[in-house]
Amino acid sequence: MLDILNIAKKVISLEAESVQNCLNKINETFVQVVEEILNCPGKIVVTGIGKSGLIGRKIAATLSSTGTPSFFLHAAEGLHGDVGSVQPRDIALLISKSGNTDALLQLVPVFEQIGVKIILITGATQSQLAEHADYVLDVSVEREACPLDLAPTASSISTLAIGDALAITLSTVKNFKIEDFALRHPGGAIGRRILDRVMDHMLVKSENVPIVKTGADMKQVIMEMTTKRGITSVVNEQGDIIGVITDGDLRRAIYGKGNIFQLNPEDIMSPHPKVTYPDELAINAVKKMEDNGITALIVINTQSKPIGIIHLHDMMRAGVI
Repeated sequence: MLDILNIAKKVISLEAESVQNCLNKINETFVQVVEEILNCPGKIVVTGIGKSGLIGRKIAATLSSTGTPSFFLHAAEGLHGDVGSVQPRDIALLISKSGNTDALLQLVPVFEQIGVKIILITGATQSQLAEHADYVLDVSVEREACPLDLAPTASSISTLAIGDALAITLSTVKNFKIEDFALRHPGGAIGRRILDRVMDHMLVKSENVPIVKTGADMKQVIMEMTTKRGITSVVNEQGDIIGVITDGDLRRAIYGKGNIFQLNPEDIMSPHPKVTYPDELAINAVKKMEDNGITALIVINTQSKPIGIIHLHDMMRAGVI
């Protein structure tokens, strides 16, 4: 009986080796391609057929979702009218393992007549398509993971890796931010994580906002923390936040300052509190809590006045994390 586990492991090992070899193919041509796309006033038209077409669809989708407008043009459909969506300001990104794909070879003269530049991702840098391309990105592999060395496997994953490298390099150079990503992913779990703002989850009713004034009795402080998520803000006479008291602050005061009931809030508060704002992304507020080892943040307005509270557990229930 064939050793199923070893067959599967060999496939993954061959594909991993092929992707690793892509590192040697990130060269000056890759840099030129990035610069060309950065200066492109139109869209990136990704085209291919068969397995290359399937990989092309994913590359086009990744480019678009990370800030480089792109769409996929099926090579065969392009020959029957869909090439009309290509404009002179666009760039054509062709994907062909052999470099001699008939449908793409028929499209090339149309691209040249339209006036678009051609980038080719191929396993054959000396091919008919390569002769017509302005830039050629090499994704050749020593062999496919298929035992017949026929089914596109190692070559497909290498093409995908180069496409991902291209998309992420472009987004990084463009300083693509999480807010930009959010605009392109409004639905599902990703959208919920990156579109939600603190205001969507904070508790804002007066009975939920923990506040004590300087000079308050420590019993009041403890009661405020007990009934309002284990944290309270400390404000001055004008209502501006000047500190927070957490369970950790209270424990440290008990062990280090003796009789806490002889103290005021300002004696045990953290004077430089971590806070958040209503319009801050909820995921950023969560990261702030995780980075500082705390489970709640006071929400303040632009006048530094506490207006709510946001809790890590609420974020978990809402699916933000």
